[in-house]
Amino acid sequence: MYIKQFFEPKSSTYSYFLMCEESKEAIIIDPVQCDIEKYLEEIKQQQANLQYIFETHIHADHITASHTLKTLTSAKSVVHKNSGVECADVFITDGCDFRFGQQLLQVLATPGHTNACTSYYAKGYVFTGDTLLINGCGRTDFQGGSAEKLYQSVHRKLFTLPSETIVYPAHDYKGNFSSSIGHEKEYNPRLALHISQEEFIHIMANLDLAYPAQIDQALPANKLCGRVQTSDCD
Repeated sequence: MYIKQFFEPKSSTYSYFLMCEESKEAIIIDPVQCDIEKYLEEIKQQQANLQYIFETHIHADHITASHTLKTLTSAKSVVHKNSGVECADVFITDGCDFRFGQQLLQVLATPGHTNACTSYYAKGYVFTGDTLLINGCGRTDFQGGSAEKLYQSVHRKLFTLPSETIVYPAHDYKGNFSSSIGHEKEYNPRLALHISQEEFIHIMANLDLAYPAQIDQALPANKLCGRVQTSDCD
């Protein structure tokens, strides 16, 4: 499987282009509107047939490129059924499978950062959105977030994957590209195996985080699958 990781610096967002090299069927996970030209160029260069556009959750820090990609390709947009988004083409829940060429993508419901957070597992790789970051995790204080649910999502779902599984998150703020399940189980300062659920809840309740800078623009737009007239990409 071919994987290309993209980084959008304004929101420190990673998005991912995955392609079956035999069939050229491809998917994108968490595309950012500001990077639409990069995705289109990658699709062209690889001569790919984009099948699906997956969201790990409804983002509060950037506008998705889902609508634009749907318009310019034949791809279908995919979100969790609890997202409250009505404009998507496919609504998923835990255990759904998607095939693109010879590759299989499995849906893992991992709520906690938001109530509709979803991770995607392809053998050897897991795309965790904001549920599990490199040495961290997403906040749990808005969009139906729950520290208890996030802890359980990580420990009961993600940490049951093979330790060598590569972790590809939706964000990183320190220049890291990926991690592994084994590393996060041992070293994640919030979620490592030796940290109890009660300790994690206490950590998350005392983060004192600022109001998300782009939430007032991003959330309404993303509830429309990113269908907006203009977006701030500067």
